[in-house]
Amino acid sequence: MKIYTRTGDDGTTSLFSGGRVPKHHLRVESYGTVDELNSVLGLARAFQPTAQTDDYLTRVQHQLFNLGADLATPLDARSSHVVRMDAETVAWVETAIDRMTADLPALTYFILPGGSLAAAQIHIARTVCRRAERLVSDLAQHEPVSDQALPYLNRLSDFLFTLSRWENQQAGMSEERWSVKI
Repeated sequence: MKIYTRTGDDGTTSLFSGGRVPKHHLRVESYGTVDELNSVLGLARAFQPTAQTDDYLTRVQHQLFNLGADLATPLDARSSHVVRMDAETVAWVETAIDRMTADLPALTYFILPGGSLAAAQIHIARTVCRRAERLVSDLAQHEPVSDQALPYLNRLSDFLFTLSRWENQQAGMSEERWSVKI
């Protein structure tokens, strides 16, 4: 089977439901940004973070594939192979945040993104996650989306922030405080 189909040469793409939309459609922008986030997390994993961080990132990458399929399938479409984002997944993210937070010093100041290569890349992932959240929020104003898609992205950005701090701690890297005046 060839990887190219030529069906998108007219500037449209297929949704999982079988319909076609322009490639610039807000739904495509939304799940495309989720795909970008997944790739950014793959790069973070290539920087060889700690085993626990790698396990977390692997699980999130699988979750993001599910979310991308969810967003690529309108809610009214009949599809037996799409897994919709659910409250259980959001709860897993919250539990992971709580687990890492228990190991971290309280944060009473803003920190600069950075640290180890893996942690710095996770900070970039956090910003891509926030962009995905903004796009899905906009999409939800125009079309119905899964009721857990936005809570998941909101928690995931918090998770990625916490994970970057936790990864830096595991790597022995100190956090750099933001200073108003330099």
